[in-house]
Parts: sequence; structure tokens; C-alpha cells
Amino acid sequence: MRTPHTATRAALPAVLSAGLLLTACSTGADSAPEEEAPAADTAAASVAEPIAVTYDGGVLVLDGTTLEVAGNIELEGFNRLNPAGDDRHLFVSTSDGFQVLDAAAGELTDTVFPADTPGHVVRHGGRTVLFADGSGEVTSFDTDALGDGTPEDLDVYTTEEAHHGVAVELEDGELLVTLGDEEERVGAVVLDADREEIARSEDCPGVHGETTAGGETVVIGCEDGALMYQDGEFTKVEAEHDYGRIGNQAGSEDSPIVLGDYKTDPDAELERPERVALVDTSDASLSLVDLPSSYTFRSLGRGPQGEALVLGTDGSLHVIDQEEGEITDSVELMDPWEEPLEWQQPRPALFVRGETAYVTDTATRQIHAVDLGTGEVTASTTLEETPNELSGVSS
Repeated sequence: MRTPHTATRAALPAVLSAGLLLTACSTGADSAPEEEAPAADTAAASVAEPIAVTYDGGVLVLDGTTLEVAGNIELEGFNRLNPAGDDRHLFVSTSDGFQVLDAAAGELTDTVFPADTPGHVVRHGGRTVLFADGSGEVTSFDTDALGDGTPEDLDVYTTEEAHHGVAVELEDGELLVTLGDEEERVGAVVLDADREEIARSEDCPGVHGETTAGGETVVIGCEDGALMYQDGEFTKVEAEHDYGRIGNQAGSEDSPIVLGDYKTDPDAELERPERVALVDTSDASLSLVDLPSSYTFRSLGRGPQGEALVLGTDGSLHVIDQEEGEITDSVELMDPWEEPLEWQQPRPALFVRGETAYVTDTATRQIHAVDLGTGEVTASTTLEETPNELSGVSS
């Protein structure tokens, strides 16, 4: 059964927050300059290449070149961050929905996209798509329209059943949306620009996450490999194990290869994998790369040349040649660490933008900027709070 639009190109008013106190839903290198960074309660007028870090009780906005703190926003609860897709804004998931953070100004705005349990935010082809897990509502809009507050024209679609899902809009207006309900997630469906179903696959148990590879190929993770959508058709990419779960991916639109995590124990309270998956969308194949340590869902990234990047629990940022499937370099950034049992708890995180990788170290409260061309740490700062989520504006 196809679910029609709940609203089409409808204006959605901004929600004014009662204040900034909201409840959210659900490595040291010797060559790096280091200084104790004071928290700034007054937002800077203009923050260069901003990045953002959450902590227990707020969000810090940092200058992306110097790593100096430019804004400290008090915000209760566990907060999640997602780039909005432009060079100025991020979304913060709050109890009200997706709230817009003007990172370039170092301040949280009053613009909120209401959502029941805000989940994934996807940017692609000049469009930004928001997915509300509690309602299955998918909201998409032109990314560059966000600078004037809530965009006047919004496309809103509601999935057949509410679930923890994700959606991505392609350049021709097609919308890929995951399928599932509160009990299980089974696959994905593609709708044309008029939101009529044109493709469907229910061959992806436990579907989670998405990314886009070269040729506008969409890849979503499954408990037995991955599912890719390309040229109007779904193709299953089989895992090497009966249970070979891919849940988080990092893609590059300049590469046909997608980096994914890879877990093989369905009964583990917390599996700490020591292999990653490389999904080649050109031939629907999957290969595994052994690592010297485990990693977490905040450990994956892609470099400017398509390099696969993994932040390991051994304290190093590992660079993997995507074609050869081999580690070509490792940059030691911190002492070894262990992933906490609860996924909301702080752990080192990786965010990549252009030729710079940003890495947090929760043990020392540090954040580092790494030049991916040279492997050198170009800046380091010690924060007054323990960093948790890490993100930034798009380049």
C-alpha cells in the first residue's frame, strides 16, 4: 500500500523555543600547538569553518582553523548533531524536533522543524531530508533555503509505519525511504517525484543508515550485508557471514566504494569489531579489511581522495586504500581507549571535512585537527567539558 503525502510543498512555521534549556531525544601529537581554551558564552559574529561538539549540558562551537571556542550553548540532555548541508548550519536534535544551529554565528536559533523523535538527517544533491522516527514523517527542502529560517516550500511524506529509519532524495526527485515498523525493519522503497512507488526491496533485515556513492548509488546497511539502489533497481550485496551486519556507512560521491562497519555476533551485548567492510557498488561485491584494533560507530570517515578512514581504539587514525583494501598509514593521536557499553556515553569521534580530519579524545578532553595530506596535527585544544558528538558545517 502506498501512503500519500501528508502535505505537499507546505509552509511549516518555526517553533520558538522557551529558552536554550531543552531536553534532547533520543590524541596527543607532540608537534601540535596546544592551549587551554576558555569557553565563550558570547557568540562570535563570524566563526570560520565552524565545527560543533556536544557535552553533557550543551554544545560548543569552535573555529575550524584554530579550534578556539567561539560559542557555548547550554542545552540539557543528550544532544545529537547533523550538518544541514550548507556552510553555516547544523541541526541539533531536541525534544521539540530538529533545531537549527547557526554555527557561523555560534548560536542556536529559534527555528525548529517539529518532529516526534528526530532521527537521521541526509544531505544530497542540494536537498536536505529529515526523518522523524516517532511518526515516520519525512521532510525535505532545498538546502540553500535554510538561511532565511524555515523554508517556505517543504515536501512532507509519511511512511507506511513509524520506525527508526532514513530517507534520501535523489537529484531527479526520487525519494528512497526505509521500510519497517516498531518491531522490525525489512528494506526500502523508492518513490518517484509524484511519490508513486517505482521500486521496492524487502531483502534487507535490520536496515540501518545510508550513504551515497559515485553515480548517485544509494547504499543502506543490512544484517546480512547491504542493499544498493542504482539506475532504478535494487541489488543485494551479500555479506561473507550469515550474520554480517552493516549499520553505519561512509561514502564518497567521487568513489564507487562505500566504507561500512561490520559485525558478526548477533548475541553480543556490545560487539567490538576489528574488521570493516568495503562495498564496491560497481559490481555489488563486499570485501573485509582487518584492523589492529576495534572501533565504534563514530569512527568512520572518507578522505579527499576517497581514502577510507577509521579511528581505532588503539588511539590511531587508520588510512585505508579503498582500491587495495589495505592500511597505508596510521596517525597516532591518543592513548588506547575502550568503547563504553551505552552508546550515548562519550567516546572519541571523527569528523572529516575536505582535507582535514577532526578527532576528539574524551580522556584528555582534547580535540585535534589532522591534515590528511601530510598526517600532521595542525591544531589541538583542550576543552573545559568532555566532548561527545562531533560534527561541522559542510565545505
